[in-house]
Amino acid sequence: MVFARLAGGATPSMSLAGRVAALTGIRRYGLAFLLGMAAAAALPPIYAVPLLLPAFVGLLWLIQASPNWRASAWIGWWFGLGHFAVGTYWISISLLVDAARFAWLIPFAVFGISGYLALYPALAAVATHVSRTRGVGRVLVFAAAWFAAEWLRGVALTGFPWNLMGTVWAFSDGMIQITSVIGVLGLGFVTVLLAALPAVSLGRLDGIGSNRARPRGWQVCVVICAALAGLWGFGAVRLAGAETVTVPDIRLRIVQPNIAQKNKWRPDLMERNFAHHLRLSTAPGFERTTLVIWPEAAATFPLATRPARRAAMTIAVPKGGYLITGAPRTTMAGVSPPQLWNSVYAIDEAGEAAAIYDKHHLVPFGEYLPLRDILKSAGIDKIAPGALDFSPGPGLATLGLPGLPRLSPLICYEVIFPSRVIAPGARPGWLLNVTNDAWFGRSSGPYQHLASARIRAVEEGLPLVRAANTGISAVVDSHGRVTARLGLNEEGVIDAALPAAVPTLTLFARYGNWIALLIAGAGVLIGLWVGRRV
Repeated sequence: MVFARLAGGATPSMSLAGRVAALTGIRRYGLAFLLGMAAAAALPPIYAVPLLLPAFVGLLWLIQASPNWRASAWIGWWFGLGHFAVGTYWISISLLVDAARFAWLIPFAVFGISGYLALYPALAAVATHVSRTRGVGRVLVFAAAWFAAEWLRGVALTGFPWNLMGTVWAFSDGMIQITSVIGVLGLGFVTVLLAALPAVSLGRLDGIGSNRARPRGWQVCVVICAALAGLWGFGAVRLAGAETVTVPDIRLRIVQPNIAQKNKWRPDLMERNFAHHLRLSTAPGFERTTLVIWPEAAATFPLATRPARRAAMTIAVPKGGYLITGAPRTTMAGVSPPQLWNSVYAIDEAGEAAAIYDKHHLVPFGEYLPLRDILKSAGIDKIAPGALDFSPGPGLATLGLPGLPRLSPLICYEVIFPSRVIAPGARPGWLLNVTNDAWFGRSSGPYQHLASARIRAVEEGLPLVRAANTGISAVVDSHGRVTARLGLNEEGVIDAALPAAVPTLTLFARYGNWIALLIAGAGVLIGLWVGRRV
């Protein structure tokens, strides 16, 4: 229906592909924008995966009908703008926490960030156009180009691999098991390939299909169904008999205080918030706990310079165990220049810091202000409270605490980076993600964050424990299955055992994205060979 309404200038006898090809001007870009929005509906928490079919088929037709690479770039950009505006709209909610200062930035944040992220689909569209391929070959090149664009988006300008296409399958434990081999980027390659494949058989568009080599609709349907069945079958076999084994003698208590972001840093409420964490930590069942975990910045004061505060926290430290909490860390008084870190502390029974990790992958505009001198003069500042920018830590770390398996701490969105959640050297036994998704209210953001974190567990074959101020605390086993959780805007604790890691390294843990890269590279070579022979 959308195709038909936009294709007002097309003749009734045209195929659907021909109608799309006949679009000009704003109709072409408007359709690309709507198709990008449709693709975003496949992401968590909606998971309308069938919408990927019209989204990518339509996008491929629009690219094919573009007269030159510049026109293809604009098609890809408009698709990306719609896709990311819908997929990351929740960014605007964080600007309402201090609406008086930041609400005016909402349109600039949503469409500015989406406009930047849309450059990557634009690159994929250009690569597809200049390949001069046809038929199935063009689909293969397009899927590989999308794979490359997602990889680049994850590393360029500090990286933002949010909502990678493979996460559309996070609703199914079985479908995401293949990420233990090819990672979420590889699963995204397969997803885009299958979603765009019907473009070669629906209608007739010069260059997409020809009289000589155009698969029939039922043949394409068989290929798609067989591939999806194969992915699910791999997952079913991997999960068959894979019980959630737990680490002996470890009992976790994850605290989710559910403190509204507008109340979190208010000076008049800090004592109450601190007491709230202590009360939840020591609620009935505490005597059986060996490790208490608080979320990101649960302690709103610098622990290193507040020994009395650390001493007060010892009532929430289990006997012989630890309290792990997020907290700011500052340089000591008199040190110049002063610095601030977003950190994780492990506090022991004596109130001492047994281990500290400083977040190294900071959020631009959230934790620091790029080009501070220029933007500050324009009235733009970071949205996190405090005058100082956070400083980055030295990098990923593996913390060793007596009585616990080694752990890899990840603060907030550090968990969304495939193959970059474990430090080189001694391998950890589990991943710990502390976060504060209260910034994003009741939106899709916290669900997307959890979906990405779950896939890290599958890729690495490691359990993941997630403590959120709110949205969404969980315990995830090494196959990505959620064994316990507290929902968005819920207050309480999770008492759970710590799942064990898989006994052998996954292929992804061993080789990272190289397997997916080889598959996508083979797709390009096959696509170029087949696509130029049609």
